[in-house]
Amino acid sequence: MQLNDGERAILDGERGEGARKAMELVVALARVYGAENLVDITSAHLSGASYKTIGDGGLLYLEDMAAGGAKVAVRSTLNPIGMDRERWPEMHIAGDFAEKQLRIVELYGMMGIETTCSCTPYLGANVPGVGEHIAWAESSALSMANSFFGARTNREGGPGALAAAIIGKTANYGYHLDENRKPTVVVEADIGDTLFEHSLLGQAVGSRIGAGVPYFKGIKPGVEEAKSLAAAMAASGAVAMWHAEGVTPEAAGCDLTGLETIKIGPAELKEAEESLNTADDVELIALGCPHLSVREMGEIAKLLKGKKKRKDVEVWFCTSEAVRAACPKEVEVMEGFGPVLADTCMVVAPIEGTFSRTATNSCKAGNYLPTLCSQKVVCGDMSDLLRAIQ
Repeated sequence: MQLNDGERAILDGERGEGARKAMELVVALARVYGAENLVDITSAHLSGASYKTIGDGGLLYLEDMAAGGAKVAVRSTLNPIGMDRERWPEMHIAGDFAEKQLRIVELYGMMGIETTCSCTPYLGANVPGVGEHIAWAESSALSMANSFFGARTNREGGPGALAAAIIGKTANYGYHLDENRKPTVVVEADIGDTLFEHSLLGQAVGSRIGAGVPYFKGIKPGVEEAKSLAAAMAASGAVAMWHAEGVTPEAAGCDLTGLETIKIGPAELKEAEESLNTADDVELIALGCPHLSVREMGEIAKLLKGKKKRKDVEVWFCTSEAVRAACPKEVEVMEGFGPVLADTCMVVAPIEGTFSRTATNSCKAGNYLPTLCSQKVVCGDMSDLLRAIQ
């Protein structure tokens, strides 16, 4: 493990106690993963933002880092928190939870992190470039960064991504290196063009290959399809890098010689869908995992315009504050069915205190809701879920 003079100076405390602790953690992770050196990063995206997931221990850690004068050295954005910062009473959030959640956001802000609180930072201002080294912690976002945008990041943990953001460096191993970005399996996909089918494709592939690097034939996803695919593969497996012909910047140079080929078609999609469905009726329909884009907001508003909600089921629409602000007409229509929430999502909110059966169009959420939120799940196409309550 080689450190240059500047890196050793940080480790010696010349940039303050917060930076010293951050460098200590990054160096420790580098040694664990066998990295020979550190690499400069251009941006970071941090998880560990919801009080539900980090608890009092995480809050104390952030207090300690902020008290030590830690400041990020690169553009850094934040993952969803456990509630909408203004509309948390509508989410059945307790006051004590809200107080601690707001303190977490405040502490991140004190360290210079943009408190955008979205799992889709690439739909906003944090858009990585081809070949850039970054340190991103949200599983679906880092998969998009590697695969759709051509940047380079490992699946960082929350504390590791924060530490990397503070010193502007991360360990140079894994997906930062050319040899680890090559395909390990070819996937021939026979699917339609809906977002839900791309999510089911990700569910089927992730559950089959685990942490491999799939090369897709037969699909050419746009950003919405790609984020649905990436999110499902990261949740059902541990896929952090994938290739699609004509989409992934590095796909054209891939050598597929000798790779196993698996085929995913209607039968495999049906199997994937059935594996996630564990409920017959629901109390909550939650859409926006990953966060809804402007295009998805428009599609939802079109489905709902002129309709009325006729069943006693709560509906949440989860997106970023920037997207919500950009879609006032769509929000007006959607609010007739339920709140359009910013900064949060159903997975990191404490919904288990209010609901036990949740519907979603996201296979990512379908994987996490039972384990993180104690939910039985209905996983289906967005249009079907919304029609069922009209």
